[in-house]
Amino acid sequence: MPFFGNTFSPKKTPPRKSASLSNLHTLDRSTREIELGVEYGAPVMNIGGQSLTFEDGQWISESSGNVSGKELQRLKKRNLQLEEENNLLKLKVEVLLDMLSETTAKTLLIQKELEDMKSNTRRRK
Repeated sequence: MPFFGNTFSPKKTPPRKSASLSNLHTLDRSTREIELGVEYGAPVMNIGGQSLTFEDGQWISESSGNVSGKELQRLKKRNLQLEEENNLLKLKVEVLLDMLSETTAKTLLIQKELEDMKSNTRRRK
């Protein structure tokens, strides 16, 4: 047993193979674009049996998921009713603003006529 020497000498490990088994990294740019294509498509994600696609900055559900067809139909009908109610209320607000503008204009006109009449009666005296 050597005092300062180490009898343990492990074998050298063989060189590693390349991490990628694909040879696409060795191709030039134009060949790679032909092989892989320029458009990769929209990102798609599957969570809990519901498929989502990322389009125009938003995740869009491709399947209805846990919502039943009847529930989805009911929600669409309710949404349509609320949109119609919203449009009606916008119309009513617009009519009320028109009425307010008309009343204000009439009031200002009457006030001006009243002041004109007051100034005319003062001049006569």
